[in-house]
Amino acid sequence: MDTQSPDQDPRDSPGAVGGVPPGETPAGEGSTGSETGPADRQTRGWAKGPVIILGIIVVLCAAFFIAYAVTVTV
Repeated sequence: MDTQSPDQDPRDSPGAVGGVPPGETPAGEGSTGSETGPADRQTRGWAKGPVIILGIIVVLCAAFFIAYAVTVTV
């Protein structure tokens, strides 16, 4: 079975004879930690404004259907 490795042939890579000189290849890991950058200050749940607006809409819809049911049966 003749399969080729997806890795580059070490004989073709730069610096293969005496090792890789410093600065030629990227570091194996990032130098920054996972906690860098701005803090995530998002809160869970909804804000008070949208909840109040939705509550008003629900109450108005319920009042409409109750009024409609009362006027149709009278």
